[in-house]
Amino acid sequence: MNQPDVLVVGAGIFGLTVAERLANSGKKVLVIDKRNHIGGNAYSEFDKETGIECHKYGAHLFHTSNEEVWQYANRFTSFTGYIHHVYAMHQRAGAERPEVFPMPVNLGTINQFFQANYTPDEAKTLIAEQAKDNPAAKEHREPKNLAEQGISLIGEPLFNAFIKNYTAKQWQTPAEELSPSIIKRLPVRYTYNNRYFKDTHEGLPTDGYEAWFQKMIDIANSEGSGKVEVRLNTDFFADKDIQALRDKNIMTIYTGPIDRYYNYQFGELTWRSLDLEKEVLNVHDFQGCPVMNYNDLEPKWTRIHEFKHFHPERANDPEKWPGYAPDYGKTVIVREYSKTWHRGDEPYYPVNTAVDKEKLAKYQALAEKDKARGVYFGGRLGEYAYYDMDKSFASALKLATELTK
Repeated sequence: MNQPDVLVVGAGIFGLTVAERLANSGKKVLVIDKRNHIGGNAYSEFDKETGIECHKYGAHLFHTSNEEVWQYANRFTSFTGYIHHVYAMHQRAGAERPEVFPMPVNLGTINQFFQANYTPDEAKTLIAEQAKDNPAAKEHREPKNLAEQGISLIGEPLFNAFIKNYTAKQWQTPAEELSPSIIKRLPVRYTYNNRYFKDTHEGLPTDGYEAWFQKMIDIANSEGSGKVEVRLNTDFFADKDIQALRDKNIMTIYTGPIDRYYNYQFGELTWRSLDLEKEVLNVHDFQGCPVMNYNDLEPKWTRIHEFKHFHPERANDPEKWPGYAPDYGKTVIVREYSKTWHRGDEPYYPVNTAVDKEKLAKYQALAEKDKARGVYFGGRLGEYAYYDMDKSFASALKLATELTK
């Protein structure tokens, strides 16, 4: 490609969506990524030993109620009928071993935990009674922290069992010091419905995430009047060719960390990161479900993923899935550990403290000025926001629409 019209930094959901849309409008787009693959944190790969598709950066599950996003995604992939369910391991005081409970909290969770058979109305009354001692309720005010918010939603016994210690492991910060916004969306259901998401559409890409993202590039290069070139293993801050493009002030869509772009001049924004410990086991089935949360302080991991359960159709009807040869006498699990982010780690979840918000406002003020020379920030890193996958698509489609106008 000769000099591109647009430089997109980051080949994740946001970057590839903007690139595809701009190429469709006739632009020549160069996409770079410092990693050796496309797809960002949503990337998946097939384990060489077992043939099982594994999500390299933790489970990524596509769900949306945004019809524009759903129609856009279906241009590049079909979806399986996968519906996500999560279970939680918790050991009661004095019990010999942990029990498994359905999540999110629903009538099944409540009745199992209290060893009862409450009706929906009885369960609502019980939880309301257990939430009364919450300081926010006593003082007739909004919850000030995650603990108050959680107790107001599910009462203190359930909060202590399923949220308090899990939160301590995930954030390494007491619930009393965390923002209530982290848990405001916690669903509580007074039915036996334990479907994790409530969106209109849900599923996993039939041929995997890498195939989905590659199709976006292929279609951009075959249908539009523009073109998308992808260069991997390319560092925006260190590559000499990219530096030359930066000096020419071509339009740039930057999806990396916003504080890194400005060389941390106002200080680092804080993130949570993850350690993901992969293991191949010589068993047919390790835990019987895709994701098991571990809600007590021990063990140290927060959850275990077992990836064969994301695509059971490949084992159930192997003739329909030529090219997939999973060894279902084995299984792949990944233990997920939460940790404090340091430079060099992958940033996953923005902590978003009051100090972070002050820093972010300063960086956003610089970003607003840089729009005048054609620099735009997007994605969860560029916007310092926790996005579900569909929110990344929606944000990218919105920016692409603005730019093509």
